[in-house]
Amino acid sequence: MTDPKPWTIDDAAPGEQRHAPATLRNRDAIVEVLRDILPDHGTILEIASGTGEHIVYFGLQFPDLTFQPSDPDPDCCQSISAWTKREGVPNVLPPKQLDAQAAEWDVPRPAAILCINMVHISPWESSIGLFAKAGQLLDPGAPLYLYGPYLRADVETAPGNLAFERSLKSRDLRWGLRDVADMDALATQNGFVRESLTEMPANNISLVYRKHD
Repeated sequence: MTDPKPWTIDDAAPGEQRHAPATLRNRDAIVEVLRDILPDHGTILEIASGTGEHIVYFGLQFPDLTFQPSDPDPDCCQSISAWTKREGVPNVLPPKQLDAQAAEWDVPRPAAILCINMVHISPWESSIGLFAKAGQLLDPGAPLYLYGPYLRADVETAPGNLAFERSLKSRDLRWGLRDVADMDALATQNGFVRESLTEMPANNISLVYRKHD
């Protein structure tokens, strides 16, 4: 982990798909967690979809669900559209240009929300916005899924993650690895409880939160 935007464009013209190599390494592990938490039907909202490779793959793996991608970066939205068209995935909707900090989210009411590798490459206010809007949009029992590198008081931080943290801070002092305890506290403030923590490839973890009654 060294680059907070680890995708490549190669010779693709603007608007064409970008490629994040890490997607190929972690997508199947993420799908295994999602199989246990996603509903059978409904719209799944992804915040910060990036290149779009994850959500297109999820669309292929869960054909009975509808997926709504989003990202604040217009170039990423173009990449999402390009990947969706390339793979011919009918259950992935056109991307929404959306910032997690936005006061209003113009999205279908979701049955679940996914957020992969956003929290550490965004200001803390983005995480606040994510949980606040998820608390408003999700029904009781619905999941909010997070994936990425996090800090834990009872677990030694891997050297690679420490180097990644330094790299993030060198780019933007508002970025950085977040502590799971802080995510749990933010969840509690917005009506969520953590259901699980799953160890994932390359010193990442999956966090699953559920909206309670």
